[in-house]
Amino acid sequence: MNRRQFLRRSTAATVGVLGFPAILRSASPNSMLQIACIGVGGMGGSTMKGVASHAKVKVVALCDVDTKFMEPAAKEHPDASKHRDWRELLSKHAGKFDAVTIGTPDHMHAAPAVLAMRAKKHVYLQKPMATTLNECRVITQEAVKAGVVTQLGNQGRSSIESRITVELLRSGAIGKIKEVILWENKPLNWWPKNTELRAQGDAIPAGLDWDLWLGVREPRPYLADTYHPKTWRAWLDFGCGEMGDMGCHHFDISFDALRLTAPLRVRQTTPGSSGPLWGEKHLVEMIFPSSDLTAGKTVQLTWHDGGAQPDLAKIKLPKGVDKLPASATYWIGEHGAIYKDYRGGKPIVLPEENFPAEKYPANLKPQSHYHDWVDAILEGRKACDEFTHGGPLTETVLVGALADRFAGEWLEWDRKALKFTNHAKATALVRRAYRDGWKVPGLG
Repeated sequence: MNRRQFLRRSTAATVGVLGFPAILRSASPNSMLQIACIGVGGMGGSTMKGVASHAKVKVVALCDVDTKFMEPAAKEHPDASKHRDWRELLSKHAGKFDAVTIGTPDHMHAAPAVLAMRAKKHVYLQKPMATTLNECRVITQEAVKAGVVTQLGNQGRSSIESRITVELLRSGAIGKIKEVILWENKPLNWWPKNTELRAQGDAIPAGLDWDLWLGVREPRPYLADTYHPKTWRAWLDFGCGEMGDMGCHHFDISFDALRLTAPLRVRQTTPGSSGPLWGEKHLVEMIFPSSDLTAGKTVQLTWHDGGAQPDLAKIKLPKGVDKLPASATYWIGEHGAIYKDYRGGKPIVLPEENFPAEKYPANLKPQSHYHDWVDAILEGRKACDEFTHGGPLTETVLVGALADRFAGEWLEWDRKALKFTNHAKATALVRRAYRDGWKVPGLG
């Protein structure tokens, strides 16, 4: 059969198990949660290991398009069935597992996540949730409809340092927040060595199914050092650039603690991009409506990456910090500031002499982001980063990332309508078509 027929049958078979709640198999505290892992290399492999380290988890199925990643995963889980095509996994073997982890390249997040949830499978999905705003919206809606336990792979959200920062911001330690400055200037080690899109392809590596890797995107030649592995993030068709990659991590604390919704408007002031690649350097201003924890009618968050430096006149570094770190966030409040190095260490309230150590939140217990998802399934509760939080968070990041395509222009965002009210070309990027044979109702 052709791909269109296969996907139609796969979708029908998957939807056919909707009436059987996956949680039933794991309702007993003494039973094991049966997990299928889609994407087992890179962060997919880390997710597999993190989830599998829970005492109540058994990995029963592995799926990857590249044998280079499948083989070591199969050695770790020799009893698990092995699959190359996640559609075949969901359509023919859905009755064998309760939940799935998804750690594929970003362009292949939405389709398996939506079909898995339509099959009543609990889902752990690596960030960013998806590459388009429409995909994020559909994923969030499907999670609510399915009533399954979901978790976005925003692992830093579970760290003690992040949770302390949230408590400090909510407690009014520096008063209401006037501005937030974020920067992520680590080297772009994932930038492709080759950016020339030649018509003549290179030899496809042994063990890689290139067509399955492309998935929902249109066919193109395989090119060495260009897309796979790990260099897909730089391309508009497959990733979201540096802001899309790291924004979900950096924005999470502010989005949560300050009870932000969606930005009203965004603007990139550094040069943008127009071709198949995202830009390498971004300074993006994002204006949000106020909340009870912010000062003024609006609050601005400014994102920097690719070497764009924050305004040092606004930042006071803590004692012992001699230079600006590569990655950090700085919250400016009515009565001081909070500094947090993304790469480690607790948040520091400034001026330090006004906030002694005993004022910091204490007694927070360590929490595994992976185990929290498993425990939430077994206990019948919500996970800490369920899609009703992770979806709007990722949408916010993607709205900011899209400013790269229209640098210098303010983009006015209407979250409810899922459109840029002043920019038809930007709105056209809210949705992306899927190629024949890979179409999923509601997605593309």
